[in-house]
Amino acid sequence: MTYSVLVVDDEPNILLSLEFLMTQMGLDVRVASDGETALDAIGQRVPDLVLLDVMLPKCDGYQVCRKIRANPKLDQVKVVMLTAKGKDAEREKGLDAGADDYIIKPFSNREVNDRVKLYLEEKSPACST
Repeated sequence: MTYSVLVVDDEPNILLSLEFLMTQMGLDVRVASDGETALDAIGQRVPDLVLLDVMLPKCDGYQVCRKIRANPKLDQVKVVMLTAKGKDAEREKGLDAGADDYIIKPFSNREVNDRVKLYLEEKSPACST
C-alpha cells in the first residue's frame, strides 16, 4: 500500500524539499502553496497525512486544520504542522486546532522523515497472528 501525503507550504524551496523527501520515502505526494488549494486537494482525494505550514495565504494552517477536523470523513487524516512559530502558545494553538504533531522550522529531514513514518505506521492495519 502506498500512502499519500499532501505537503502545504507557501515557500517554494521548502515545498520542493519536502516533496523530494516524501517521494524518496516512496509516498504518493501532492503539493499546495496556500490553504484554499490545500482544502480543494483534500476534497478531491483524501491524503493519509498532511504536512501543513501555519503561515499560509488565503487560509492559514490553523484554519485548514480546523476544517479537516470538522469533517468526520477526514478523521483518519494525520496532520503535522510545520512552522517557524516555536513558542509554546503557538504549539498549543496548533494542537488545539487538531494537529497530531507540531514541527518547528528549521527542521532536519530526518526529523520530518521519522515523524511521517511514525504517523503512517499508526495507520497500518495490525498484523494478526
